[in-house]
Formats: sequence, C-alpha cells, structure tokens
Amino acid sequence: MARFFFNRRGQDPETADVSRRLTALVREVLQLGEDDGVTVSEIACSHPECGDAETVVLIMRLGRKTEAVKVLKAMRLVTEDDLRRALADAPSDILS
Repeated sequence: MARFFFNRRGQDPETADVSRRLTALVREVLQLGEDDGVTVSEIACSHPECGDAETVVLIMRLGRKTEAVKVLKAMRLVTEDDLRRALADAPSDILS
C-alpha cells in the first residue's frame, strides 16, 4: 500500500513544526539569503533503508539549479547530525 505525503492543509502540527525546524537548520548551515528558498518534504520510499518514508530537501538559490538532498528517514526522525551529514555528502557544491 502506497503512502502519500503531499496534503499540507491536512498536515498535523508536529509535522509542520519538524519541517520548519529542518528548514531553519538548512538555511543556517548553508548561510542562505532571504531570496533563496528551501522546502522540506516527506515522501513515500520503497528503499529498505528508509522504512517507508524519506525526507527530501530542495534548495533553490538565485542563479543556480535547484539542488535536492535526501535523508532515508521519516522527517520526524531526522536529527541535526543526519541533515548536516546529508548536506556535506551531497554530490554537488551545495555547501559553497
């Protein structure tokens, strides 16, 4: 059975709080400006490591292609260390 996680209106407050916390952390780690965008979403995942859900972070900076970083965990389970590691391990120059 597939699970979908895209209805923000029906999003529970805990999920919204986690998303805001992770978004703020990404903005801090990458030192993003006001014109740069970040989204943090949870999607269904069939990979054995992720336990049915993974967290996807999209970083949208002016003048650059949108970059995606994934953490193979449900959003509520993502720690600061998990997120920092995912950003550092990104294949692009995401940290610069």
